[in-house]
Amino acid sequence: MRKATKIWLVIATLLVIVGLIMFGAAISQYNWDFAKLSTEKYQTNIYEIDKDFSNLTVNTDNADIIFALSDDGKCRVECYEQEKTKHSIEVAEDTLAIKMIDKRRWYDYIGINFISPKITVYLPKEEYANLNISESTGDIEMPKDFSFEGVDISLNTGDVDFLSSSKSIKIKTSTGDICVENITSEAIELSASTGEITLSDVNCTGDINIRVSTGKTELTDTKCNNFITVGSTGDITLKNVIALEKFSIKRSTGYVKFTASDAAEISIETDTGAVVGNLLTDKIFITKTDTGKVNVPKTVAGGSCEITTDTGDIFVNIQ
Repeated sequence: MRKATKIWLVIATLLVIVGLIMFGAAISQYNWDFAKLSTEKYQTNIYEIDKDFSNLTVNTDNADIIFALSDDGKCRVECYEQEKTKHSIEVAEDTLAIKMIDKRRWYDYIGINFISPKITVYLPKEEYANLNISESTGDIEMPKDFSFEGVDISLNTGDVDFLSSSKSIKIKTSTGDICVENITSEAIELSASTGEITLSDVNCTGDINIRVSTGKTELTDTKCNNFITVGSTGDITLKNVIALEKFSIKRSTGYVKFTASDAAEISIETDTGAVVGNLLTDKIFITKTDTGKVNVPKTVAGGSCEITTDTGDIFVNIQ
């Protein structure tokens, strides 16, 4: 290595070290609160709603969305938002519509931002018709205080915690976890590209459909008519899950584990991953594996239980 090159490398290293020291000194003045380094200006705006509505729609970009039951019987929307990306709030055609109005120019995107916008919706009653949410980045929290006829949530990056009952629930994320707990429903459809899906204490009179690309799926204390799931990479765990008709489980990579769970018919397919667990009733087992061990009861009654793996063991017993 030439002498001049070595000198420039030393200078570059020293500049990096000096920069880190200066950054550390600056942020220490703010008690390591990175939000105080943000160059974007935020403000809190409160919108009072004096009209009745049955439906809700939210269309925003990168705000966390939180729903809460109003303590004074009035509806209001609190937006912690950027000055140039405020939200319009209006009631029209029996629908409360929340929509971001982006007035930024290209130069407004230049800067540092460590703050997340936030929308808090205080609702005066517990029962509503339809809820539709579409956004790019942000978490969504729906507590157990409400019930809906239909729910349709779509976002790219963010987690969804949904605890309100609805006749139909459809939640789709690209990157983020989905958690559904303590609800009743007639149909549930969940989809995540990268993220975990968790259901707990769910009673669905229809079908539960779950699709994942990469991420774990876990169901606990759940009842449904049919449980159908397709995934590429990710384990699936069922604990005390009952389907009146069928389990249909497909995975490329990941194990399938079930405890005290059952369905009238069961179909499980995996490429790489074991299938282990215990069922509640007798089954007629049909198993196939290329490189794996098989240990299942030799029962001759009950519904069919067909399990196929390429690489993976099959260990199932009757509880």
